[in-house]
Amino acid sequence: MVEPRKGDVIDYRIDRGSGVPAYVQIVEQTERALRMGTLQVGDKLPTAKEVVARTAINPNTVLRAYRDMEQAGLVELRRGLGTFVTRSLARPGVENDSPLRGEITDWVARARTAGLERADVLALVTAALDAYDNEHDSKTPGDRERTKEDA
Repeated sequence: MVEPRKGDVIDYRIDRGSGVPAYVQIVEQTERALRMGTLQVGDKLPTAKEVVARTAINPNTVLRAYRDMEQAGLVELRRGLGTFVTRSLARPGVENDSPLRGEITDWVARARTAGLERADVLALVTAALDAYDNEHDSKTPGDRERTKEDA
């Protein structure tokens, strides 16, 4: 059994103006943290009560997100103990991405300083990825197929 790390490993942020349901935002943020290696197998997620206190969302919303992640095999709910990560989404070598993370962090800071909003930054990154994939007529392994629901 893996020992959980101490302290807050993930701090959920809910964007009420995004149009994305809060439970989906929690799932997406958790998946992102799993992919980046921020969350690791054995880590304990914040309790529903802690998430509610920080985000002012309904406890049932948090529980729905946690149940969805449990059904996907990402976490395990242990009655009386909490919710623990059971599977990683990080690819091998993710820790070697730190120079790229630094570059993207600097770029995002410049974009925000230039007045770009979050949606603008995401649109730019998505457009760059799309252009790269179209130009190279390739699909990186692990990219999921986009469906009409994703668009």
